Amino acid sequence: MRSRILIVEDNQPNRELLSDWLEAEGYEVLSAENLREGFAALEKPDIGAILLDVQLGDEDGLALAQWVRKQEQLRNLPIIAVTAHAMVTDHERVIKAGCNACVSKPIDFGLLHREITRWLGQPAYSPPIS
Repeated sequence: MRSRILIVEDNQPNRELLSDWLEAEGYEVLSAENLREGFAALEKPDIGAILLDVQLGDEDGLALAQWVRKQEQLRNLPIIAVTAHAMVTDHERVIKAGCNACVSKPIDFGLLHREITRWLGQPAYSPPIS
C-alpha cells in the first residue's frame, strides 16, 4: 500500500504542483483547499503525513497542526509546513505550533523529499527511474 499524504493548500497551482510531484514520487495524495476540507480529510483512514500551507487565505493553517496534536489517534502524524514565510522566527512559530518541519516557498523539492522521507519513510511504490 502506498503512503497517503494530505495536502492542505489554498492556491490551486501550488496544490496541483505538489500533488503531481508526490504522485510521481509514489505517494497517494488527498487535497484540501481550506481548513474545513483539511479537518474533513483527516476523518479518512491511513493518512501518513500532512503538507500544510501556513497561510490559507485569511485562515491560519497552523490551527490544523495544533488541533492534530491534541487528537489521540493523530498526535504522531507528521506535519510538514510549506510556507512563503521564510524568516527564522516564522519557522520557530511553525515548529511551536506542532509541525515537524518547515519548507519555504518556492519549494526546494530536494529538501521536501528529504523531510518526507525523514518523517514518513520511502513510499511503498517507487516509480521506475528512466
